[in-house]
Amino acid sequence: MPSPERHGILFVVSAPSGAGKTTLVNELVARDSRLRVSISHTTRPPRPHETDGVSYHFVDDAKFKGMIEADAFLEHAHVFDHRYGTSRQQVDERLAGGTDVILEIDWQGARQIRAVTPAVVTVFVLPPSLAILRERLLGRGDREEAVARRMRDARTEISHFNEYDHVIVNDNRDEAIRDLEAVVRAARRSYRLQRRDWDGFVAALLNAPGGD
Repeated sequence: MPSPERHGILFVVSAPSGAGKTTLVNELVARDSRLRVSISHTTRPPRPHETDGVSYHFVDDAKFKGMIEADAFLEHAHVFDHRYGTSRQQVDERLAGGTDVILEIDWQGARQIRAVTPAVVTVFVLPPSLAILRERLLGRGDREEAVARRMRDARTEISHFNEYDHVIVNDNRDEAIRDLEAVVRAARRSYRLQRRDWDGFVAALLNAPGGD
């Protein structure tokens, strides 16, 4: 059994816009009380259904630049004319408290995370086809010009899929969620990722009375 003093695991999930990663991650977190999604900071204006501090931490350019200068971000990137970043303090506190954390970030951010945090589990979500990806973007109400740009950017994003530990095709949502759950379960049993936890458990196991 895991130790109550376990250190949390950091997960990164990336995908081209419209592949459905947010839906998958939200469902996964709803099923697993030990998982939390890190809320990113962004200079993008909120959409009608979004709430500050829940969807994102919405900040202006000056605030974002100040956080960069203060080294407050674990990673940050410029995507679709806006900036996005992950709070270092927020992630570190949750991991230290034993909570597993998921970051929904693009390949640029994932590359930065891998450079400073080798003990990270990365997942790339692919659409079943580019035609279906385009249909999904149109179906959520994106304008034609925005869809065209996102499709161009999707090709760039997808070209980095082989930098990730795991790849999931989101053709069937339920199956994709099960695949994502399997990645999380395997990580929690990984000695590489949970060395201190398993060392403590086995030491207690071997030293407990009644084993002779």
